[in-house]
Amino acid sequence: MSAAHVPVLLNEALDALRIGPAAVCVDATFGRGGHSRAILQRLGPHGRLLALDRDPAAVAAAASIADPRFCIVHAPFSHLGPVLDERGVSRIDALLLDVGISSPQIDDPQRGFSFRHDGPLDMRMDPTRGTSAARWLEEVEEDELAHVIRTYGEERFARPVARAIVAARQTGAITRTRQLAQVVAAAVRQREPGQDPATRTFQAIRIHVNRELEELEAALGQGLHHLAPGGRLVAIAFHSLEDRLVKQFIRRHSTVPDELARLPLREDQLPPRPLVAVGRAIKPSAAEVAANPRARSAVMRVAERVAGVAA
Repeated sequence: MSAAHVPVLLNEALDALRIGPAAVCVDATFGRGGHSRAILQRLGPHGRLLALDRDPAAVAAAASIADPRFCIVHAPFSHLGPVLDERGVSRIDALLLDVGISSPQIDDPQRGFSFRHDGPLDMRMDPTRGTSAARWLEEVEEDELAHVIRTYGEERFARPVARAIVAARQTGAITRTRQLAQVVAAAVRQREPGQDPATRTFQAIRIHVNRELEELEAALGQGLHHLAPGGRLVAIAFHSLEDRLVKQFIRRHSTVPDELARLPLREDQLPPRPLVAVGRAIKPSAAEVAANPRARSAVMRVAERVAGVAA
């Protein structure tokens, strides 16, 4: 693994997954396989690892793993349930979701994720499917664009940015990353220290184009359905929207709803929950961040499936 592809929170994730030698594991975001290779090292000869990735480049990289215990499927992790069903896997013991964009995607200008190097404005994690960012920006209405930038980018200048993009496309399609970054920079009236003015808008468009939060929510629900009793769910998120979704999912399935908790009921009268949160959120150590600055925003959360409780 090169320095650009270092898996984040590797040892912490492996320990949290609590992988037994004969475990059935899923790495729902293969990337370049850092976590998958480490999982295989912990599995015995009868263990099994299924990986998913929606990026054809990641699937191609997985060809380097010649291990009969391993297979990879070209699919988004919202297809986790159907992929498991197609392979006759009813229960899994460990599920890893390392969500968000990967270093190879950021670093390749042809993918269009970053404004640091000029490239085609694509942003699709799977370039073979869906609508590119450039095509979407050609057609989106200003109100919807402002909503996306505000919601997914948490950009306080969402309306001026949306207005500027709509005005700019009147003179020609916005098809390059640097072109979009320049339009956004002119519309953001106050820059945050240390952050390019286009950062939040690029994040928002990428999340929308790839339906990243919808994908994550679907994967969490399907993963819970397939987790065996005692099985572990480990999710690593890299920005607040992803982490909030994971946190709320675990809370929703591990705690009694507030409206029931307020009632004068004994504990044995309350409905059992299918998950239990394991520990607190885990963040990278200072040493890991120093070695891999892209790890600095990572947050890992862990939950365990409760036996005898329907999801």
